[in-house]
Amino acid sequence: MPFFMWAARAGLILLTAIAAGGSAAAADLPPLGERIQLFNGRDLNRFDTFLRNQGFNNDPDQVFRVQDGVVHVSGKEYGYFITKEEYEDYYLRAEFKWGLPTYPPRKGRARDSGILFHVVGPNRVWPKSIEFQMIEGGTGDILVVGGAELTVKGETKTRGRFNRFGKGPWKDYAAYRDPEGEVEKPLGEWNVIEMIAAGGAVKYWVNGTLVNEGTGGSPARGKILFQSEGAEVFFRNIELRPLKK
Repeated sequence: MPFFMWAARAGLILLTAIAAGGSAAAADLPPLGERIQLFNGRDLNRFDTFLRNQGFNNDPDQVFRVQDGVVHVSGKEYGYFITKEEYEDYYLRAEFKWGLPTYPPRKGRARDSGILFHVVGPNRVWPKSIEFQMIEGGTGDILVVGGAELTVKGETKTRGRFNRFGKGPWKDYAAYRDPEGEVEKPLGEWNVIEMIAAGGAVKYWVNGTLVNEGTGGSPARGKILFQSEGAEVFFRNIELRPLKK
């Protein structure tokens, strides 16, 4: 792709994201392919759902519903909506904001959700994957789930957490904000989260700030899911673009 075409595309992504509160710098984005429309703003036809108590594609209480171009996740039951297809080597961008309610077992605790990617294996609440953690006071942490693997700053883990860069002390209560440099918008405002997955390497941004990165990730391909984990949360403008080879 000629440089001027790549620059135009990267600039368009940047301008779109700035309107919602920030984006990765255009210079940080590699050449991107055509957009894959995961979410069309009307329905979840390109996704399946899974709930701890209801199972696969059975959502009688509408934990997941679409209204006015937004996916509303009630948070009342643990689970997720998950892509039907697997993906690798891509740029992912989404916007989210928290609602007010929290539910047991996280009633009154920090609002919690996340985007799990490179998901493989059977459906369960926390399948084998790598997570872009979304939690008040810690959005941008990396979680390694179910036997996946990642290396950050020379440390390799097959389970557990890598804190986002510059993260301060954390306390598990609703509306908690990092006293040493919060990157998330105040409660009720839209946030932009972005990531690049390239082979085993991953890189995360929150509202335009680079917050985490790792290498040696395994698996390096899989489905992408959006969690329901005890807090009301809204998603919109979910964008996936393959990386140019």
